[in-house]
Amino acid sequence: QVQLVESGGGLVQPGGSMRLSCATSGFTYDYYAIGWFRQAPGKEREGVSSIRSEDGSTFYADSVKGRFTMSRDNAKKVVYLQMNSLKPEDTAVYYCATAARYYSGRYYLEVNEYDYWGQGTQVTVSS
Repeated sequence: QVQLVESGGGLVQPGGSMRLSCATSGFTYDYYAIGWFRQAPGKEREGVSSIRSEDGSTFYADSVKGRFTMSRDNAKKVVYLQMNSLKPEDTAVYYCATAARYYSGRYYLEVNEYDYWGQGTQVTVSS
């Protein structure tokens, strides 16, 4: 059974840092991408970052470029999202997800490209 479990969320002050983790298990195939998404109250879920498996490329939403870094530890089957210079507008529930379908040349930052989702972890940026 495929499982994605996020952790590391909480409350942080503006300008602070936080690292999220996503532990993966149960995969019997190589997924095409793994991504981080977020959903703020009253807003649609949006793509934050992704790693495309075919070439290891990493992609970021414009709103987080230069502040967030996504990485993965293949041995531990964990992906991370290091978030620096956090802003109140980064407040959201953060989800990790995996894509089971191949899309040529895509950045894998769209919700409809993903098939399996974690339960999410709350990140609140506030003083």
